[in-house]
Amino acid sequence: MDIVTPDICDDHPEVQVVEPGFQNFGGIDAFGGEVVTVKCFEDNSVVKEQVGKPGNGCVMIVDGGGSKRAALLGDMLAEKAAANGWAGLIIYGCIRDVDVIRKTELGVQALGTHPRKTDKKGIGDLNVPVTFGGVTFKPGQYVYADNNGIVVSETKLG
Repeated sequence: MDIVTPDICDDHPEVQVVEPGFQNFGGIDAFGGEVVTVKCFEDNSVVKEQVGKPGNGCVMIVDGGGSKRAALLGDMLAEKAAANGWAGLIIYGCIRDVDVIRKTELGVQALGTHPRKTDKKGIGDLNVPVTFGGVTFKPGQYVYADNNGIVVSETKLG
């Protein structure tokens, strides 16, 4: 399926649209898949754990509380996610190592960049509903993202 979010919105008016504000940073501009959620704040321990597991084409939705004080994803975790079959990550927060991530075969959208890494305290929740950008993301939904925006569907499209 070619992912073009304006076409998805035209063909499926029931989809939810995430409010603007995210930027594309990954080597893949258009990506989508089943939603896996992580809720964390300035601690990417759960993200690190999950990218080490098979992604099976899923998209990790990371609710970092919109923090712009540290990066929840860097080059090593992005490369691990790509190697383990994740389609992408959408991060309500920041990333770092963008020059390397732009060359990684992975979809990555985030609010911005920050050079500081997070503390690792082992704090975070996996597969809980998370809300940001005017949308509540739930495990098992499907998300599609490109340079036009991010949309969420209750069912797989295409």
